[in-house]
Amino acid sequence: MQGKSQRLVELDFFRGLVLLVILVDHIGGSMVSRVTLHSFALNDAAEVFVFLGGFATATAYVSMSGRRSESAARARFFRRAFEIYRAFLVTAVLMLLTSFLLRPFFGSAPNLATSDLNAFISAPFTALADVLLLRRQPYLSSVLPMYALFALAVPFVLPLARTKPILLLGASIALWAAATPIAEYLPSADDLLWDFNPAAWQLMFVIGVIACCHPIYQRVSSHRLGWLVSVAALAIVAGMAYYKLLVLPVSFDGDFKRNLAGARIVNFLGVAWLAGDLARHGVVKQIAQRLPWVGAVGRDGLVCFVAGAVISLCVDSALFTLTGGLIDVPLGLAADALALGLLLAIPHRQRVFDAMRSRSVVAVAKREG
Repeated sequence: MQGKSQRLVELDFFRGLVLLVILVDHIGGSMVSRVTLHSFALNDAAEVFVFLGGFATATAYVSMSGRRSESAARARFFRRAFEIYRAFLVTAVLMLLTSFLLRPFFGSAPNLATSDLNAFISAPFTALADVLLLRRQPYLSSVLPMYALFALAVPFVLPLARTKPILLLGASIALWAAATPIAEYLPSADDLLWDFNPAAWQLMFVIGVIACCHPIYQRVSSHRLGWLVSVAALAIVAGMAYYKLLVLPVSFDGDFKRNLAGARIVNFLGVAWLAGDLARHGVVKQIAQRLPWVGAVGRDGLVCFVAGAVISLCVDSALFTLTGGLIDVPLGLAADALALGLLLAIPHRQRVFDAMRSRSVVAVAKREG
């Protein structure tokens, strides 16, 4: 089906683009990050990342339950939760190892996981247990525990999304509204709060799931007055940009993002609607076809996220030390080019590795045959 294929192409492109944006957004001296979403909106790439995760999850679940069975789809996402948890452990170890290797050279860099590293050095078994129990989440590994919880919830969320979306959305909003005190009870070492409160961010995931299961955008946009919604979305995005650029005196505190403030949701919905308009008119598909390497990053999302975490930490630390934390346009652009080039190369290396492994399996099979 052409429509389905198009949506999948666009989904891969958006996921890859978001991973590239997340990469540069975590490099303090990046020049590209000066024009990414967080620069003119109250939300950032995190909302897009979680929404697309819900959309992609629903796509995979519906496809597998149709091709095989509902029980096979449920089992697949229970396994997926373990895969994400394993990726969290790998990322946490890499954050600690990278910080350990970089600290002698770039010790003043702000994003090195020095506190977690010090805890590990002073009490390695306790720190390791903290990581295993999600009590300690070094730097960029912190988004993955939330995703593992979402994957565990998929077998319960998807049937509701398909049959009772209003009930699911209402329950999700109620949980989001009560999320702030829930954050206090999440497992943590040294009384640190999670960077992403899963009780709040599940709303963005659920919105993505419902958007996939029910063509709300398609029905509204095809209505003769659908253009009014696009005008309203444009007004929201423009108004939020005005506030962010000209009114907002200081940055918001951590709770504004940790607990997914309502203003972030509204701003994201405006951006998402306009992105949907671009996709409906074929603009995104054309861009995706001309930039296939961006979609390749999206298809290898988990691997690229882990690799991007290491790349951004290394590049950010080196750039901060070279510039003393000041803006340097040539070095910032060079850092962007290096980081983006390295991440874009990951899917190619992954395909080469998979091809070599497949040939090895075939060779072994032939010898045994």
